[in-house]
Amino acid sequence: MIRTPLRPLARILHARTTGQNPDEIERENIRLRGEATRDKERARAETRLLVVAVFFLAAFSTVGLRMGGLAASEPQEPQLTNSDAPILAQRADILDRKGRVLATNLVTHALYAQPPMMVDPVGTAEKLVGIFPDLERDRLVKDFSGGRKFLWIKKKISPEQLQAVHDIGDPGLLFGPREMRLYPNGALAAHILGGSRFGAEGVSSAEILGVAGVEKARDAWLRDPANQGAPLELSLDLTLQSVVEEVLDGGMKLMNSKGAAAILMEVKTGEVLAMASLPDFDPNDRPAPLTKGDASDSPLFNRAVQGVYELGSTFKIFATSQALELGLVSPETMINTKSPMTYGRHKIRDFHNYGPELSVTDVIVESSNVGTARIAQMIGPERQKAFLETMGFTQPTPVELIEAPTGRPLLPQKWSEISSMTIGYGHGLSASPLHLASAYATIANGGIKVEPTILHNGAPKIGARVMSEATAQKSLAMMRAVVTRGTASFGDVKGYQVAGKTGTADKAKPTGGYYKDKVIATFASVFPVTDPKYVLVLTLDEPVETSGSMPRRTAGWTAVPVAAEVIRRVAPLLGLRPEEGPETLHGITLVKD
Repeated sequence: MIRTPLRPLARILHARTTGQNPDEIERENIRLRGEATRDKERARAETRLLVVAVFFLAAFSTVGLRMGGLAASEPQEPQLTNSDAPILAQRADILDRKGRVLATNLVTHALYAQPPMMVDPVGTAEKLVGIFPDLERDRLVKDFSGGRKFLWIKKKISPEQLQAVHDIGDPGLLFGPREMRLYPNGALAAHILGGSRFGAEGVSSAEILGVAGVEKARDAWLRDPANQGAPLELSLDLTLQSVVEEVLDGGMKLMNSKGAAAILMEVKTGEVLAMASLPDFDPNDRPAPLTKGDASDSPLFNRAVQGVYELGSTFKIFATSQALELGLVSPETMINTKSPMTYGRHKIRDFHNYGPELSVTDVIVESSNVGTARIAQMIGPERQKAFLETMGFTQPTPVELIEAPTGRPLLPQKWSEISSMTIGYGHGLSASPLHLASAYATIANGGIKVEPTILHNGAPKIGARVMSEATAQKSLAMMRAVVTRGTASFGDVKGYQVAGKTGTADKAKPTGGYYKDKVIATFASVFPVTDPKYVLVLTLDEPVETSGSMPRRTAGWTAVPVAAEVIRRVAPLLGLRPEEGPETLHGITLVKD
């Protein structure tokens, strides 16, 4: 930058020679320099004002456009987006298929203490023990008198307890609002619901997390704010669930059983209307899991889903159905049933001597192990394994419970011919009662695969065809004969046309081998057989019927009468009208002797 001197020498000399005052030249240059500076500052200020004006114009235009957009849009509830959202989000209710509440939230309070604010720590501890007997006085006194600044006393308290603590009047006792999970029906459907616990906690809120059952399996959905509080609707019917549990509990006690399970399922959809496992628990006060011993000894164990058992003669219908489908036999084909049947060093025996031969139908009616083993021989191991795989017996059930993956069937290490024969009559392959219910529903559904679900109104999955409708109908006719003149005669509920198959399997020892006096007794049934709508599977663990001179453990004496009472009680609730007279199943007239 070139600066002009205030007193340029040439002009000074010229002014002196002409008699002018040189100081005037300096003053004029100062004035000109000041005017130039002012012009520059004015131009700079004008530029700044222009920039600010443009900025404000853009900002107000943006705000105006946004306000216009909001005014023209539909109003929406604001969504919480801060870091406390996981704690403050409410957990959705769980309902049965008719909208009745199975699980909901209840506003309550938590009790905590700030010891530095306490007036009388010892007296307060003594009064708290009077309100909450499970608390330890000495531990409270130590915590209140030590250096702790904060401690939880109770994570949830009742209104009565809140008032009692409030009456203590110590300023160091404080309350925090809480939402606790409430199961208003107590132990009803406990294994399906599972239970919950508190997750992340603060003094003003706590999140609720599922720990088992559908609460755990659908935990993310139940906590998702995007669902806007919509409830989770299960396929269960609360009334049916109550009836099934009541009858099952009475039957378990009557038959001196260690445990029991029952599943009532819709044939067409696979929806589970009732699922019970006994002994059970109250999810409002969920017990601690076992740390040692047999898992099935815990009331938390879901026998219907997690219990993997050899289900005995209930499997025989699968061997005969496959043989019918392959064209190897017909219901009238005569099968060699001479007992015992020798295969290498193995001997297969029947419970009774049924003579030298029986028809395929009578093999099912009389529940012949030898006859079923010979039919399984005709099928062969590879074809049998493929068939049972399509029926769902090689994978856990896909039901929406967190425990479902633990109910994986136990398969033989080598599916040999002798394995095929024993599996044919229900030994050597272990599965859950829910597996069995799904497989029987597949037969009742005309041979189309059925998958179980506990969600209501979900789109039913159209499964693959496992067998022809004709084969399914013949299988149902044979199972109806089991009830009318076979091992399940106590299951013939008047007017409701029950078909089914009994199964009595020696209970396996944890160390290998089988108990001689302990069995798993099962009755798998379909009703009404002329228009199959429902499947009921009922299992008793170690039952003993003692009304006679000798103890009886077979399913016909134990599981069947209990299942019959369940059907007798639930059929009217399902809207089934009793029918009288002869029963016809696709041209087959079934008449009692």
